[in-house]
Amino acid sequence: MAASTLKPLLCILVLSLGLLSQAATVTYNWNITWVQANPDGLYERPTIGINGQWPLPQLTATVGDQVVVNVENQLGNQTTSLHFHGLYMNGTTQMDGPVGVSQCPIPPGSSFKYNFTIDQPGTYWYHSHDSGQYPDGLRGPLIIHDPDFPYQYDEELVLTLSDWYHGQMPDLIKSFITLTNPTGAEPIPNSALMNDTQNLTVVVEPGKTYFIRMINVGAFAGQYVWFENHTMQIVEVDGIYTEQAEANMIYLTAAQRYSVLLTAKNDTSSNFAFVSSMDEQLFDVIPKALNPNVTGWLVYDQAKDLPTPALLDAFDPLDDMTLVPADGEELFENVDYSFNLDVKMDNLGNGANYAFFNGITYVRPNVPTLYSVLSTGVSASNASIYGVNTHAFILNRNDVIEIVVNNHDTGKHPFHLHGHAFQSVVRSAENANDYVGNVTLPKVPMRRDTLMVRPGGNMVLRFRADNPDKSLPPCTAL
Repeated sequence: MAASTLKPLLCILVLSLGLLSQAATVTYNWNITWVQANPDGLYERPTIGINGQWPLPQLTATVGDQVVVNVENQLGNQTTSLHFHGLYMNGTTQMDGPVGVSQCPIPPGSSFKYNFTIDQPGTYWYHSHDSGQYPDGLRGPLIIHDPDFPYQYDEELVLTLSDWYHGQMPDLIKSFITLTNPTGAEPIPNSALMNDTQNLTVVVEPGKTYFIRMINVGAFAGQYVWFENHTMQIVEVDGIYTEQAEANMIYLTAAQRYSVLLTAKNDTSSNFAFVSSMDEQLFDVIPKALNPNVTGWLVYDQAKDLPTPALLDAFDPLDDMTLVPADGEELFENVDYSFNLDVKMDNLGNGANYAFFNGITYVRPNVPTLYSVLSTGVSASNASIYGVNTHAFILNRNDVIEIVVNNHDTGKHPFHLHGHAFQSVVRSAENANDYVGNVTLPKVPMRRDTLMVRPGGNMVLRFRADNPDKSLPPCTAL
C-alpha cells in the first residue's frame, strides 16, 4: 500500500520543486520625485516620475514570482501610495495600496515596501491611490507573463492610452468639487496620449502576429481604438482570457485593459494609422482647441509616408458583454447576498457636487479600514465601526454576492472592484432605469474587474467573496 502511493507523491514533490525553482524575486527600487515633462508638445509641467524619469518604467513579472517594490517618497509636498490595479492580493490585502482602505499614505521623506506573490497572469497597471494623484504622472503598465499563454504570437507590444491635463490634480480637484461648480462638470483634458507621447510609430514585419496589450491609464476619458485596415482578435480583458473575438474597434473606459492579436499584412506597400479617440460624450463642454485624437502608425516601410487617418461617421465598438471567458465559468446562479448601489451626483450643504451610493458620499477614514478590521476583534463584523461614510458591507466568506448598480446620473461611469474579477451579468441600454430582473441571464457571463454603466441604466455584477478584507467598488473617474 505504501509502495503504491510513493511514486505519485514523489512526482507531486518533484513537480512542486520544479515550479519553485522557476519562480524569481523581482525587486524594484523606486524613488518617487518630481520631474518636468511635455508629452503633448504643448505645455511643460511638473510630473511625478520614478528615479528621475518619466514616462515610468514597466513593472514586469511572471506567474509565481515574488514582487518587491521599495518606494521612497521624495515628492516633498505630497503623500503617495501605489495600487497594483487588477491584482487580487489574496492574502496580502495590506499590499493593495488604497490610502484609507488598506494603508496610510506614505509621507514625504518616508518609505514603504510592497511585497507580494504573483498568482495570476495578464495585463494590469500600477498607480498612486492617494487623493486623485495618479493623473499627475504616477501610473504605468504592469505586465504578468504566463508560461502557459494559450495563444500563438510573434512579438508583444504594450500600448498605454490616456488623457492628459496641463493643470495639476490638487488644483483641478479643488476647482471641480466646489460651490462654483454646482453641476459637477469634470475637468476637460488638454490632450490624448499613447505611450505617454504623440505620433507614435510601431515598426512591424509582414505576416507577423503581434500580441498588443492595451491599457487605459487615464483619469477620466474613455477611449475608442481602431487600427485602419486591420482586424483585432480580442484574447484578454482585465486579466481574463477570452475566446477569440473579432473586432474592428474597441472602447476602453478609464482603468480597463484589452489584449488583442493583430496580424500584419503580407506586403509593405503602405503604412497604416491607428487611432485612439477620447469619448467626448463624457465632457460637459468641448473646447474649440481640443484635439480628442491621438494617432500612431503601423510602419511597414520607413521610407513611405505616414497617412492621415480617415474620418469616421460614427463610433461602433465591440460590445464587451458579448465576450466569453476561455475557462467557461458558468453563471453563479445561487446568490447568497444581493444589494443595490444607486448612483447619483448631488450637492451637499457646502454647494459642491459629490458622487453618492445610496445617498452616502465616501469620506476617507482617519484609520484605514483594514487596520480597523484587524484590531477590533468580534466588532469587525459590525459595519457601523467603519463609519457611515465608508458605506461598509459585511460579507460571509465564499458567499456568492450580487451587486446591482442603478445609475441615476446622466453620465457614463466605470466601476472597478478590488480583489476580484466579477461576472458581468447584465448591462442595460441607456435610460433603462433601475434593474427589475426581467432579462435572460447569460449561461457564461463575461468577466472583468472594471465595467461601465450607461447613463440612466443599470448593471448586475456577481462574484464569490473568497478574498477577505477587500473593498467594494470605487468609481474610477476623477
